[in-house]
Amino acid sequence: MQRLRPVVFPFLLAGLIGFNLACSERPRQSDTRPADERAIRDAAVEWSKAAGAKDVEKTLSFYAEDASVLPAHAPIATGKDQIRKFWAALMASPGYALGWSATKVEASKSGDVAYEVGTYELTLNDPKGKPAMGRGKYVVVWKKQADGAWKAAEDIFNPDQ
Repeated sequence: MQRLRPVVFPFLLAGLIGFNLACSERPRQSDTRPADERAIRDAAVEWSKAAGAKDVEKTLSFYAEDASVLPAHAPIATGKDQIRKFWAALMASPGYALGWSATKVEASKSGDVAYEVGTYELTLNDPKGKPAMGRGKYVVVWKKQADGAWKAAEDIFNPDQ
């Protein structure tokens, strides 16, 4: 048995060194945060334009299939059917006008999730039929889809007043 020890030890040591080298030579992911954040900012601009134009289907296209909208003073709308109903009802409101702008976008280093914070202006007619503009803030959680597209997974907003 003592004769095998000098022969086995170098092979065992070489195997451990090789394993450690293989583990440490994993390809490093490049940091895609600047590109991801730009893609989300661009999507937010297009999304706001679609909502302002009362285009329900285009507005809906920015959401993931299992997304949720959490509006102030209303129940959560989860999934495309409920989100479509929410947006259709809002856009059908008399005096409707809406626009928003991102003030902050931050993507994760892993490149699969991000969040956006911003402000919005929503105009609806008051009970007397006069346009009443309100301002508020929002947060959107974005998730990168299998095809590489960013989609809104969670969308919450509430008025300042």
